[in-house]
Amino acid sequence: MELTPALRRQVADTIRILAADAIQKANSGHPGAPMGQADLALVLWDEFLSFDPRDPGWAARDRFVLSGGHASMLLYGLLHLWGFDVSMDDIQAFRQLDSITPGHPEVGLTPGVEVTTGPLGQGVANAVGMALAAKMIAARVDVPDDPFQVMSQRIYAICGDGDLMEGVAYEAASLAGHWRLDNLVWLYDDNRITIDGTTDLSFSEDVRRRFEGLGWYVIEADGHDADGMRCALTDAGDANRPVLIVCRTHIGYGSPNKVDSSAAHGAPLGTDELELTRAQLEYTAPPFTVAPEVRAFFESAGARKRSARAEWDTQFAAWRARHPERAATYDALWSGAVPADLAETLVAGVQGEKATRKLSAAAIDCALGQVPALVGGSADLAGSNGTNIKGSAPVGHPGASDQYDFSFEGRQLNFGIREHAMGAITNGMLLHGGLRPFTATFLVFSDYMRPALRLAALSHLPNIFVFTHDSVFLGEDGPTHQAVEHHWALRIIPGLCYFRPADALEVAMSWAWGLGQHKTPMALALTRQGVPTIERHAGFEPRDVWRGGYAVNDCADPEVVLVGTGSELQLCVAAADALEADGRRVRVVSMPCYDLFRQQDAAYQGALLPSGARVATVEAGSTDPWTAITGLDGLRIGVDTFGASAPAADLASKFGLTKAQVIDRVRAWLAG
Repeated sequence: MELTPALRRQVADTIRILAADAIQKANSGHPGAPMGQADLALVLWDEFLSFDPRDPGWAARDRFVLSGGHASMLLYGLLHLWGFDVSMDDIQAFRQLDSITPGHPEVGLTPGVEVTTGPLGQGVANAVGMALAAKMIAARVDVPDDPFQVMSQRIYAICGDGDLMEGVAYEAASLAGHWRLDNLVWLYDDNRITIDGTTDLSFSEDVRRRFEGLGWYVIEADGHDADGMRCALTDAGDANRPVLIVCRTHIGYGSPNKVDSSAAHGAPLGTDELELTRAQLEYTAPPFTVAPEVRAFFESAGARKRSARAEWDTQFAAWRARHPERAATYDALWSGAVPADLAETLVAGVQGEKATRKLSAAAIDCALGQVPALVGGSADLAGSNGTNIKGSAPVGHPGASDQYDFSFEGRQLNFGIREHAMGAITNGMLLHGGLRPFTATFLVFSDYMRPALRLAALSHLPNIFVFTHDSVFLGEDGPTHQAVEHHWALRIIPGLCYFRPADALEVAMSWAWGLGQHKTPMALALTRQGVPTIERHAGFEPRDVWRGGYAVNDCADPEVVLVGTGSELQLCVAAADALEADGRRVRVVSMPCYDLFRQQDAAYQGALLPSGARVATVEAGSTDPWTAITGLDGLRIGVDTFGASAPAADLASKFGLTKAQVIDRVRAWLAG
């Protein structure tokens, strides 16, 4: 069906009014951006974006990221009109309880939504991760001289001024330019309006020159001109680097009194202004209805998308027959499977009394041979974090450097000093699919990554965040680098499992747990200093670690329970030995993952921490939250200040975390 100029206008106006109507009905939302972006989105989705509405998870689809998630009604309207499983009832339930059309898009909730967006800058950074994943998988499966390229999809993102102002977007854009991600296109909605007024209040930089300096190809276009947008998107397909299309638009397009104003940004137009907008656009369809000719266009366009998908499937089947080994690699990457005996392999391969960061490095080395999809790196701290991947080329565009042999087939990711983007990019890699990334930095810098950590949990992404130098015991660098409150700051993120392993076995089992997840992210806190091997009772099973807390010794009827994590578990063991010599019945509990322990049933928790026993906790960090384990009358040994600059042994003495001090503290508590 031909999209004539008149029909194009009618279709674009349908997208606009559908958004405005839903926002008005909800009495909540952001109509200006959907109204201003309707024209450019129509060109993109109709003529350039490859997708199948009947199979939103088709691996070869192009990805579309609406980074400014406040414009969610643009996306919901497009999904509905294109025939995804988003009904008109869903549109009318916008922002209502239990609807699949929440205020900001959520991946996994709404068919066709690729990314959970809302915190500005995160979405475009996710798009960089998607583009990187596509390039890395292509390097592993595509055959250069074959006419059919499996991984030819492109990643498109619509972003706004708010995205470009956020630092995470700048970090991600810098990496995209460095990696020369020529499969990535950002469409910058340059409407020059923010909530407080025009961008002149706070934003006067030359965006074009900034992105050109980052290694991007920049195109300027009128976002309301279909021919101009078509030319820009076609030009973008020929660039050998990431592309920014600066799309000049009018926020609230069609509204006679609110166009080009902040009044169109974050509140419904109002019933009177909405009627005036209908009149100005000459739009006659009643609210929440779609004109027959518009429906007919989308039915025809949907059939065209499905036909293109069928053609791809035919070519893909022929490709598989031509290249069975590459097809096997493709299947292995996309399956997300890990060996059933991965835990046993890692336990056997991770041995010794070393810093848990070094034990983690051994676990990574073992896992690389077992999990082909595993890739990762750190924020310029690979040596300190134990995340150097032996024998791997650094990931990047071939020929980009005379000094380094970059390859997208590599497994070593070098993020530079960009913690914000590192987390968001690896979230994007997981959203794309086909790879299992991990990241690493010091635990104190998890503060820089918190938005990505939270979004990984909210989006059910099995990201693995490695955090080393996990306490005051990192020593001389002092309180700016010493994590104190961070253990609990991460434990309280819903859906994130925070592991603080005590020795080689717990490190191995933590990695095995994380790599076996499909929907749950893991944060792994590791020591700078060496730790001893913990002796466990004869009935212990390594998978007890996955219960979050377990008994280290076999005391059946304890009067005292000492709970420890990470490097402080050894202090609990030493204290138990001294107390047992005093005639006390003492159980030592390792709690490597408080989050998993709280998921156990009441019977297990009650048996491990019996109500008749007194409970003490020992952890080099904030103590108050441990009240949930000890009760108000329990003992909580830890660090409730910002630490100090000194050798680790001196810090242990200063903060009461030597074996002798812990023993004396517990004895005094029991005697009190």
